[in-house]
Amino acid sequence: MKSPALDRIADEVLGGIRERGTHRRMRVLDGLQAPRMRVDGQGVLLFAGSNYLDLAGHPEVVEAAARGARDYGGAAGGSRLINGNLACHEALEQELAAFFEQPAALAFSTGYMANVGVIPALVGPGDVLVSDALNHASIIDGARLARCEVAVFRHGDVDAFAETLARVREKARRVLVAVDGVYSMDGDVSPIAEIVKLAHDRDAIVLLDDAHGTGTLGAGGRGSAEAAGVLRDVDVLMGTLGKSLGSFGAFVAGSARLRELLVNTARSFIFSCALAPASVEAARAALRLVEREPWRRERLAANCDRLRARLAGHGISTAPSTTHILPVVVGENAATMAVCEALLERGY
Repeated sequence: MKSPALDRIADEVLGGIRERGTHRRMRVLDGLQAPRMRVDGQGVLLFAGSNYLDLAGHPEVVEAAARGARDYGGAAGGSRLINGNLACHEALEQELAAFFEQPAALAFSTGYMANVGVIPALVGPGDVLVSDALNHASIIDGARLARCEVAVFRHGDVDAFAETLARVREKARRVLVAVDGVYSMDGDVSPIAEIVKLAHDRDAIVLLDDAHGTGTLGAGGRGSAEAAGVLRDVDVLMGTLGKSLGSFGAFVAGSARLRELLVNTARSFIFSCALAPASVEAARAALRLVEREPWRRERLAANCDRLRARLAGHGISTAPSTTHILPVVVGENAATMAVCEALLERGY
C-alpha cells in the first residue's frame, strides 16, 4: 500500500494553486507543428508556439531526422563522455560554432539544462551572479545550484545594471552577468551591447540566453547579439535547437577553453544521455535552412508587425514588445484564463 502522505502533499499544494487561479492542465495537440493544428480535437489557428520559422515540419528537416535514426538508431546510447559522443554531435557543434562565429560549441539536452550546467561551472560560493529581474527560470535555478550570491537589477535598465555591477564587483571573487536576449513573456530585447561593454570594463563574464533570438534576429539570424553588433564579444552564448531550429536540444557557444571546461564540470552535460541522433540531424538541416532562406525571418517579422498594428487598431497594446513575441496583458489570473477559453472556443 502506498503512503497517504503523497496525496496530502498534493492536495495541499494544488489547493493553493487553484486558489491563486494558476492551476493548469496539458492540452493535447494533433498534427504537424504548423499554423493550424487541432487542440483537444478542435481545429485552431495557433499563436502560442515557438516554431518561429516553420521548420519543425519542413521536408528537409523531417528527412534529416529520419536519416539520423536510420544511420545511428533511436538513441545515442549513453553520455557523451562514455559512449554517446557520435560523429553527428561533433559535426553539429562545429557547424553551430561556425554559424555563430565562435571558436567552439557544446550541445545540451535542453536550454534549461544548459543554464543549470553552465552557471555552477563558472561561479560558486563567494561569487556573484548579476541578473536581470525578468530572467528565465533556468538562470534563477542555475544560481541556486551554484550557491553564489545573486544581485538582481531592474529589468532592462542599463543605469541600474551599472550601479549593481559596480557595487558587487568590489567584493566578489568572480562576477557573471546573465541576461536573456529576448524576454519570453514581454518580447523586448536586452540592451546587450551596453551590458557587454560595462561588464567587460569591470572584468565580468557575460552569459546571454538567446533562446528566442536564435534564428529570428540579426542580419544572418544569429540572434540579439548579432543585431546589437556584439556577437563575437559575448562570452557565453546559449541558444536552443527546439524553437526556430525546429528540433530538440540546446547549445552553448564560446571559446574552446569554455567548451573544455563545460565538458569536465557541467553536471547537466556529464550526467545526461546525449541528444538523440534524429534531433541532431534535424537541427543540422534546420541550421542550413536558416542560412539559405532569410525570407523566413523576414516574413516572421512582417507577420508580427501586421498583428501588432491590427491589435493596436483595436486599442490593444503589445508593449513593450519589439519582436515576434507579442504580449497582451489581461490582468488578473481568472480573467486571463477566461479570455484563453473564450479564444479557444472561437478557434484561436
